[in-house]
Amino acid sequence: MRIAIAKEIELGERRVALIPDTVSRLVKQGFEIWVERGAGENAYFADAAYVEAGAQIVPDPETAFSADLVLKVKPPQRCSDGRHETGFLQPGSTLISFLDPLGNPALCQQLAERQVTAFSMELIPRISRAQSMDALSSQASLAGYKAVLIAASICPKFFPMLTTAAGTIPPAKVFIIGAGVAGLQAIATARRLGAVVEAFDIRPAVKEEVQSLGAKFVEVALEEETVASGGYAKEVSDAAKQKTQAAIAAHVKQADVVITTAQVPGKKAPLLVTEDMITAMKAGAVIVDMAAEQGGNCAGTEAGSQVVRQGVTLIGPVNLPATMPVHASQMYAKNLLTLVQHLVKDGHLSLDFADEITRSACVTHQGEVCNERVRTMLDAAVPVSF
Repeated sequence: MRIAIAKEIELGERRVALIPDTVSRLVKQGFEIWVERGAGENAYFADAAYVEAGAQIVPDPETAFSADLVLKVKPPQRCSDGRHETGFLQPGSTLISFLDPLGNPALCQQLAERQVTAFSMELIPRISRAQSMDALSSQASLAGYKAVLIAASICPKFFPMLTTAAGTIPPAKVFIIGAGVAGLQAIATARRLGAVVEAFDIRPAVKEEVQSLGAKFVEVALEEETVASGGYAKEVSDAAKQKTQAAIAAHVKQADVVITTAQVPGKKAPLLVTEDMITAMKAGAVIVDMAAEQGGNCAGTEAGSQVVRQGVTLIGPVNLPATMPVHASQMYAKNLLTLVQHLVKDGHLSLDFADEITRSACVTHQGEVCNERVRTMLDAAVPVSF
């Protein structure tokens, strides 16, 4: 089987699907590996390193996408010459990548029409035997870490408590909204930097995890289910959102740094920090809105920008994992390696749809969109961008 690593073309995307170490492992298992020229350069992995690992460098995307199995980071998209990457894929081939299937189901339809079997890394189930394939978690941990570093670099205060000849300086107060993988990593990082940390999540079950990292858990009693399948936070009612906003307002007001992480797959991010809350914050406070790409958790967030409102710096970073391409690529490559080993047997794609991992992650097969949620969105004619 020929496995190809395509070069990412999205602006700002510096990750690569496989690194030389994982390529070497696949070569030893009998796979023929193609790497599009320059695919790893932005992640500091030179073509020569891939050749040394046993890969073959191919000159262009047309060649790379003609492989039996194509591995990517970002979904296929339109090239600068107007052609779309899906047009390079061969009927009967397989694609594994982040695909944003709930945000852009039209892409899945396009892949199905192309007779491509596609697996979406967003849909890997959160079960114990799939942990090493869970790219959402691996990349979210990087994002949570980097968000705190961004906040610390902008915050006009020390994070740790310092006792100096000029007196004692109290630690910064950091409030993290959302205690998923990104939020927990943000908590751990802020604590390592010496800040006093509080955290909120609509899922009561995460309280112990928050406390185990040394943060105070802010509790709000919501009289409805808050956990979706896979352990993710569920979109709640307007009444629950209003109750949440009222409960966190006092903590936002006292914080030197607020980091928001709440996202709902395929939907606009919930508004958690209102304009009134921002107005009530201290001058010099910093908000890092990690949901900026989905519309933001904060009023006034501008994706990819840093703005100052009422003396508060509001940062809307996009694609934080790509700012740490070495370790982001290393972790993503491990996720892909494990998934490929799960799906390929004796050199051939072997799909067992009775298996939860295969069934959940596969979005297109044999000309059909086979994921129920994506089919539902297509049937409902949900507006999409393609």
